[in-house]
Amino acid sequence: MTALHTLQAYIDALRRAGLLAACTVDGALARQTIDCFSYDNRALSGTALFLCKGAHFKEEYLRDALARGAVAYVADRAYDVDAPRLIVRDVRHALVVLGRLFYNNVTDRLVTAAVTGTKGKSTTAYYLRYILNDWLTAQGKPECALLSSIDVYDGVAREESHITTPEVLELYQHFQNAYDSGITHLVMEASSQAFKVGRVRGMTFDVGAFLNIGEDHISPIEHPDFEDYFASKLKIFDQCRVGCVNTDAEHLLRAVEYAKGRCELITFGSHESDTVRCERVEKRADGIYFTVRSPKYGGEFAITMPGLFNVQNALAAIAMAMALDVPEESVRRGLRVARASGRMQVYESRDKRVTVIVDYAHNRMSFDALYRSTRAEYPDKAMISIFGCPGSHALQRRRDLGELSGRNCDFVYITEEDSGEEPFARIAADIEKHVDAPHLVLEDRDECIRRAICEGDAPRVILLTGKGEEEYMKRGNVFVPFPSDVEMTLKWLRVYDEQHG
Repeated sequence: MTALHTLQAYIDALRRAGLLAACTVDGALARQTIDCFSYDNRALSGTALFLCKGAHFKEEYLRDALARGAVAYVADRAYDVDAPRLIVRDVRHALVVLGRLFYNNVTDRLVTAAVTGTKGKSTTAYYLRYILNDWLTAQGKPECALLSSIDVYDGVAREESHITTPEVLELYQHFQNAYDSGITHLVMEASSQAFKVGRVRGMTFDVGAFLNIGEDHISPIEHPDFEDYFASKLKIFDQCRVGCVNTDAEHLLRAVEYAKGRCELITFGSHESDTVRCERVEKRADGIYFTVRSPKYGGEFAITMPGLFNVQNALAAIAMAMALDVPEESVRRGLRVARASGRMQVYESRDKRVTVIVDYAHNRMSFDALYRSTRAEYPDKAMISIFGCPGSHALQRRRDLGELSGRNCDFVYITEEDSGEEPFARIAADIEKHVDAPHLVLEDRDECIRRAICEGDAPRVILLTGKGEEEYMKRGNVFVPFPSDVEMTLKWLRVYDEQHG
């Protein structure tokens, strides 16, 4: 942290933004320096300013914050406590204004790339990060920071992620860690919720990519309808200097029209008019090769992650790299070695009769792409799917994934997958009524994997989706330790190999 500010500076910032409705802070208190700003009462220290927010916020949290040293609080209403207060018209907007002041606009100090879309965000972010790392390390610079739905690296923390785009202050802290660590570039996934509720408000990305859009995240606690979902994602073009759009995806011509005039535009896809054009795709023994034509890069590129659909993600990374002026050889080398943990990881039994693909696929678009790609690459194997759906949100996935699995698979296991506060039985019943294929509802995820790998005689490919390398399961409102899909897969493949000599 380079500079701290007085409470008066925070009051002035709210007033300039037109957010301050009332203030009971006196002159002496206003001159005090604030060295902690948070909405987590457990994280307070020193002279703190506390912000009251959240659907589950309780007055007791504020009382505890005051006992821990908060000298004033920010809220959209007055609470029954004897403490100085700043009453604001919009708590979430106030959080951004105050957070940016506390962190001294640190998000403006790094070169940033943001990726949004219904599917492919993580893979594209990893592709771009590998490209940037090749370029940066060649210059003796630190590796690129990453904020993804899989994991986080900011120069200080390297950890598993629980959310696609962190909440405002956590997001700023990651940027601060990266800046303090000498990191110059950061790649992040930007979710529709991040745009809708303002987690990335006030940020300007050097480059942003819009990959695709499908009917997902429609629920009472996310987006009420597709239009709200689409409008939220389109906001990326209001916040980036260069916008990259996939013209091969459904509805994306609308995105192109929206982006025009708001940012510099790069299109990528298979059309003659695309800025970055893919002309040929060929699957070979050592990877997937494709030919690119663009103003900066040309010729043959390759990716070694499985899945023909990943060519589109690679094109997005190429377009973003072009916007960041990355040399062609770093693009080529980065793509070839890129890996995204938990994405299209393939494991086989010793006799090659059982193949397990572990992937984070979790919505209609990703399941459809995964099923089509798997059927094309494993035409002689029975297809078995193991999946579930999260509790309380993205409710249409239950219908979509049930229909797709019934249409494509020879057998389906419906199992636990972050049920949260919703009973597993209700989630499973919502999925099951759409599965028109032999299936089994079994909450024990480990037992589903055991049965799929160890039982049966037919050559088979098992699609184990949704959790990847995550080592937790959301039950109730907490995340509990749980073996990753990769760990359980390897365990039961060893058992299978022992049973089959």
